[in-house]
This record gives sequence, C-alpha cells and structure tokens, in this order.
Amino acid sequence: MARDAPLIDAYGEGGFRLSGAWHSGSLLILADQARAWPVATFAELTLETLAPVFAAGRAEVEFLLLGVGVHNAQPPRAIREALLAAGMGLEFMDTPSAAKLYNVLTSEGRRLAAALIAV
Repeated sequence: MARDAPLIDAYGEGGFRLSGAWHSGSLLILADQARAWPVATFAELTLETLAPVFAAGRAEVEFLLLGVGVHNAQPPRAIREALLAAGMGLEFMDTPSAAKLYNVLTSEGRRLAAALIAV
C-alpha cells in the first residue's frame, strides 16, 4: 500500500466502505485522506468541485482518477484542459471500475487523487 492510503472495500448503495468504515455519498481521496465530496451527479462536476485537487498541485497528484457514476462519460472540456495545464493526467471511467482500479494504483505507490461519484 502506498503510504497510508485507504482501501476501497466496497461501493454501492450511495457510498463506499473504506478500510472497514462506511462513508455515505461521493468521495474525494487526496493525499491518502478520504473526505466527503459534494458531487452527487455527473452534471455537478465542475472546476470548483475539483479545487482541492488543483490546490494540491503536481507534486502531490500525478493524475486524477475520476469515477463519473454508473455510466462512463467524458468530463467537461474545461476540466480536461485545466488538468493538462496543471501537468496532471486524467483517467475517467464508471465509478465501479474506478473504485477497483484505485486499489491497484495505490498499491503500486502512485500519487493520485480519486474523485468518485457514489452509485
């Protein structure tokens, strides 16, 4: 496990179980810390909702792993361009796939932020 990153044990029913503890709603994992993320739907995804990721900067975040909900959808152009300008990569997919990939990537020691819309 990379540093003290939490593991995603389960997802669904509107939340996530991280290292044994249930978190209701969407989730932002940044600097190995999970926090509530006030994005309930893909339509609510904005630059402002990702402000903590941009504030962390490239030194902390190699790329953003974005779980966009039940169905995969491309994030808005403004978000894609802002991440590129900040020198951060972007991987987006449906939330179930992102939750599974998160565990693999953190076990490899990758410096990532995970923004996961609850399903």
